[in-house]
Amino acid sequence: MRRIVTVTPNPAVDMTYHVQRITPGSTHRVATALVRAGGKGLNVARVAHQLGFPVLALAPAGQGATSTEFKAELSSSGMPHRIIAVEADTRRSIAVVDSAKADTIILNEPGHHLSAAEWQCLRAAVKDSLVPGEGILVGSGSLPTGADPDFYASLVTLAHHTGVRAIIDTSGPGLVSAARAGADLIKPNHHELREATGEDDPVLAACQLIQMGARRVLVSSGAAGMMMFDAADPATYWHARLPYGLGGNPTGAGDAAVAAAATCLSEGISSPDGILRAATAWSAAAVLMPAAGEISPQYAELADQLIVTQKEIP
Repeated sequence: MRRIVTVTPNPAVDMTYHVQRITPGSTHRVATALVRAGGKGLNVARVAHQLGFPVLALAPAGQGATSTEFKAELSSSGMPHRIIAVEADTRRSIAVVDSAKADTIILNEPGHHLSAAEWQCLRAAVKDSLVPGEGILVGSGSLPTGADPDFYASLVTLAHHTGVRAIIDTSGPGLVSAARAGADLIKPNHHELREATGEDDPVLAACQLIQMGARRVLVSSGAAGMMMFDAADPATYWHARLPYGLGGNPTGAGDAAVAAAATCLSEGISSPDGILRAATAWSAAAVLMPAAGEISPQYAELADQLIVTQKEIP
């Protein structure tokens, strides 16, 4: 298994609260929040690490109170990681899970500005962490205030110059620039896909990203399942879904899908339907867990229940 290196340029301290039912205008008594060092790339690394894959998670963190909490939790997790020192404190992200409605409200603080020198240190850390010709690089999550939207595209270029495959999970202009840079796989959800391309039809929107240069596009659509598009087969795409809906916390479902794609590539599994099946099952298994960054042991059982079909692109 080749090591999976994840980059989280806008990490957060994730706080997850569970309530029986959210009633607007009311006071809610909650148990102590589940607190973790989070951000999409760290969630990807946690899931892969949970299943025994070699990982290294890279993220910037400052010296403030939230950053101290972030670094302490990450150290206690036992997951291999490297912190890039910056001035700005780490942001927070709050998820409130309504158990009765099987719905989640997420409150995200914006990320703080990083200096040009700090961005350079982050890129240097990524370069130092890659082994030429081996491993997978995953760039995941939003970018902090004032960031260059081409940051993820620069990671794709760096990975390819090193002979490493690159997976990018972001939104907006960063998603488009990563596609144009030739990312090996990009993973938008259907909302991010529409925002990036302006196209309402997710099939046509994904095809636009393929035409821009992305080698594969993995699209998540909640209970409707996931779709995989491959530049090597422009006439068809794959679709996978469970025959029933799942209730739970969907916060880390997309990150689990990215972890599945990365682990497949690290093991030499490259078939679009194989990656799609693992990504859909792991995503569903993440919904069953209380917080992002882990999946239920039922992921193999869920994979066996998937309805997977190959469809023609109109």
